[in-house]
Amino acid sequence: MSAATAAGGAALEDRAPVDSHVHFWDPGRLSYPWLAEAPAIHRAFTPDDFAHAVPEPVGAVFVEAGRADHQAADEVAWVRRAALTRPWLLGAVAHAPLEDRARAEPLIRAYAEDPFVVGVRRNIQDEPDGFTSGADFRAGMAALADAGLPFDACVRARQLPELAELAESCPRNVIVLDHLGKPSAAAPDPAWRDAVHRLAGAGNVVCKLSGLATETPPGTDPRLLVALLREALEAFGPDRCLYGGDWPVMTLATEYGTWLDLVRTALDGYADEAAEAVLRTNTLRTYGLDRASGPPATGTREEQG
Repeated sequence: MSAATAAGGAALEDRAPVDSHVHFWDPGRLSYPWLAEAPAIHRAFTPDDFAHAVPEPVGAVFVEAGRADHQAADEVAWVRRAALTRPWLLGAVAHAPLEDRARAEPLIRAYAEDPFVVGVRRNIQDEPDGFTSGADFRAGMAALADAGLPFDACVRARQLPELAELAESCPRNVIVLDHLGKPSAAAPDPAWRDAVHRLAGAGNVVCKLSGLATETPPGTDPRLLVALLREALEAFGPDRCLYGGDWPVMTLATEYGTWLDLVRTALDGYADEAAEAVLRTNTLRTYGLDRASGPPATGTREEQG
């Protein structure tokens, strides 16, 4: 890691943040149906754009960006090519349709042989209740566990109890909760707190400190965002929380440096080692990036060692 080049062009220092949740997209390359409902960000956001947006050296993990379902492998290939000349881009959390066993299992096998793929996300925030309880979805989770790939879970607050049940039923899976389950800092639901603590009780779940700004009405006191971040830190502990920027979605509500500063504010009072874990080493460990300076562009996991 220390010899890599960070976003922004500087050397990535040993204690530089590693962002667990960055998106890139280019509607000229792939299709992103959801962008039609988000005109403010309906344009290309590339790795070079990210490099110009960050105010200091940052490493990054790419997370699938909602391209058309059949373009999942194309998305990974595009980001992998970008990483060849941008060593701060450390790996990809790819899409897989876990509810479709016939398509998911061969895709997961391919990801397991691709060192650049460090996790899988099936965005379920708009799916009906009970979506994760189906036999095919559970088979997809088992395939992820066999492959040693973490599962990124993007859910809304009402889905947190279902996610807790999934975590308890699938103890072999590492589950990464995106965006704290999308509570609103302006009016957090007590049920969200209860569900977050239940999730934290499952030792196979970690939590990304990301995505809150876009879930909160404009003008909300930043101290409320810090309070929610601290609740997550208290529930999961600093050894199971990962810093995430959610760029460029976060640009709808805030700037990159502002969000990074809020997370650092939430970490005030924690030991330096705990803050470093949240801002860097937990992401490296969760996605298996602490075993090397970064995943190579080609070769199998076995070849990587």
